[in-house]
Amino acid sequence: MQTIWLTGAEWLAVLRIGLGLWWLESWRHKDKKGWFERGTGIAWAAGVAAKHRWTFVQSGFSAVVAPRPKVMAYVVVYGELAVGLGLIAGLLTPIALAGGIVLNLLYLVLMIHDWAEQGQNTMMILASVVLLFAMGWQTWSLDSLWGLFL
Repeated sequence: MQTIWLTGAEWLAVLRIGLGLWWLESWRHKDKKGWFERGTGIAWAAGVAAKHRWTFVQSGFSAVVAPRPKVMAYVVVYGELAVGLGLIAGLLTPIALAGGIVLNLLYLVLMIHDWAEQGQNTMMILASVVLLFAMGWQTWSLDSLWGLFL
């Protein structure tokens, strides 16, 4: 593989770190007080799910999220933080990538009507899949330093 300036593995590390920073920004800009104390994030998602055109989204939300809104708020908010930090540090990278793909797929399905969000979610899924199959943790990562996932 020929590349300019960096090696292929280093360019993958740049992509991994950039994707991690994207997740970290998603976590940073969330109103955590609103999510944790007032339940704003889950309440908003409940409204979207209730009007969703696909009944499996409505029933899935009612079965999994609605009975435990506080727990799910923590899962979403700290899941984004964990994915971001994992990708930036390159720690348990395949797990962080899989977690990010799951979150993005959930967001994609929930917000299928919002075209702006679809672009972000599909691009994040694409970057995650590329990093996963190209083993984007081979350089500039704690995984490579510790010999994990080689």
